[in-house]
Amino acid sequence: METRQPAVSGLFYSAQPERLAYEVDQMLQDAKPGPNQTVRALVVPHAGYVYSGDIAASAFRCLTPESQYKFILLIGPSHHVAFQGLAVPSHNNFKTPLGRLPLDTKRIARWVDKGLVNYHDLAHQEEHCLEVTLPFLQRAEVEGPLIPVVVGRATPDQVSDLILPALNDPEALTIISTDMSHYHSYEQAKQIDENTHRRLMAGSYDIHGEEACGYMGLNGLQRALSLTGYRMHLLQQANSGDSAGDKQCVVGYAAYAIY
Repeated sequence: METRQPAVSGLFYSAQPERLAYEVDQMLQDAKPGPNQTVRALVVPHAGYVYSGDIAASAFRCLTPESQYKFILLIGPSHHVAFQGLAVPSHNNFKTPLGRLPLDTKRIARWVDKGLVNYHDLAHQEEHCLEVTLPFLQRAEVEGPLIPVVVGRATPDQVSDLILPALNDPEALTIISTDMSHYHSYEQAKQIDENTHRRLMAGSYDIHGEEACGYMGLNGLQRALSLTGYRMHLLQQANSGDSAGDKQCVVGYAAYAIY
C-alpha cells in the first residue's frame, strides 16, 4: 500500500483539517520561542493533544519555519506489536488530515539492505507515537522526507547507529517520541520524572520503561550524544494532571531540544 493512513485521527487530534490546523497553530503560537541555536534533535511527547500538545509545541517551536531537511528521522516505541529490532514501513507516504508527507524510500531501502532496520508495516499500522508529530511538522512548515522507525526490543547501540549519523549531518533532523512516567499519583510522577531528568542531564543511557515508554529511543539518543558535543536541554515538563486529567493517576511529559 502506497500511503499509510492515519490511525488516531479523531482520537488523539482532530480529524477536521481546518480545526486541526487552527489548534496546532495556536499551540505553536502560544509556545515560547526556541533557543537561538541550531537544533539537531527534539524529544517530544505523544499523548492526545489535549494532554500533551502544549509540551510538544514547545519543541516544534524551536524549528525554523520553512526549514528543509535532507531527511527527518522519527523514532518512537511500539505500543501494539512485539518484535525484535527496528521497524520501518514499506509505504511511500504518511497521511494526516492536513495532507501527505513523503518518506525517504531510497534511504530506508539502503538501511534495510545494511541490516540496520527491517520492513514491518504491522508495527506502524496502529502506532500513534510518530503520527502525532506530523501535524506539527506540517503546520511549522518543516519539510523533508521522513524515515519513521518504531523500536521493538533493541539495544542503545542499535538505535544510536541510526541517530549518530543524523546528528552529525546538518541537513538532517531527529525526533524522539516518548512519554515519561505512567499511572502514578501527581506527586509521585513529579518525583519520578524529575529523577529521570537528572539522569538524562548526567548522560545516562540506561533509562527503563517505568521512567519513559520510549526509553529505547531515549537511550539510543543518549548513547549517540555521548559521542558528540551536543547535549539535551529541557524545554518544558508537566503531566496530565496539569492539563486535561485528574491528579490521581497521571502520565508525565517532557520536551527537550538537542544542540
